[in-house]
Amino acid sequence: MKLGLAGRVAAAFLQSKLTPLLAAAALGVGVMAVLATPREEEPQISVPMIDVMLALPGASPTEVENLLVRPVERLMWAIPAVEHVYSSAGEGRGLVTVRFKVGEDQERSVVKVHAKLLAAADGAPPGAPPPMVKPHSIDDVPIVTLTLHSREYGSGRLRELATYLESDIRTIPDVAETFVTGGEPWEVRVELDPARLAAAGVSPAEVAGALAGANARLEAGEFPAGDVVRLVHVGAPLETARDAGSVVVGERNGAPVYLRDVARVEEQYGEPTSY
Repeated sequence: MKLGLAGRVAAAFLQSKLTPLLAAAALGVGVMAVLATPREEEPQISVPMIDVMLALPGASPTEVENLLVRPVERLMWAIPAVEHVYSSAGEGRGLVTVRFKVGEDQERSVVKVHAKLLAAADGAPPGAPPPMVKPHSIDDVPIVTLTLHSREYGSGRLRELATYLESDIRTIPDVAETFVTGGEPWEVRVELDPARLAAAGVSPAEVAGALAGANARLEAGEFPAGDVVRLVHVGAPLETARDAGSVVVGERNGAPVYLRDVARVEEQYGEPTSY
């Protein structure tokens, strides 16, 4: 039987005494390559992504787009190694997200964005505060999502349980960030009564100012007592409806007017803001 070129080469290797040596050398090179190649259980891939948050109070989405978003988009495209630029505009606010190419250094990318924004700061429209820059990385992507559901409890109660669960999860080593979404938080709700407000001669602005002042906690100073320095704090946050109802919001005929006299104060879950 006549062999072709491949057959003759194979026959030569089968009969050659160098074949075992070549196989052993190839195996040794492979073992060395495996040992020398760096490995990670969870390799980190650098994909810098940076949010530029813009604001222009009182502006419409169209004005925000034309005055803030589009100029910032042009600035971001001028940065080397930028791969994508995403943007959105809303009432008085805008967001521009810049994504760099894979492998770019995160810190250098943030510095480039800051430098571009500072160089064009003199061209910002009047009334616009400085933009906020918030970097993101692959580590910011949640790796575990826990969903609580029940046929007996509402979304507000489930949020309370999730908050307690979050406190325990934070104690786990190597947990970088946790957050709770959904549900309505427990809050103290104040519903002003216009008739009782008018009768007491108290305005809603006075009520808001009194609540803001009563819900503050300030440092009043310190004084030494022997070898101990004691700090003095004034005020305490309002925690219950009874605390809020006892806030003095005005005066009538020399007598204090309490919040409970001009409003209905109760504790309940907040109203849903999204579905």
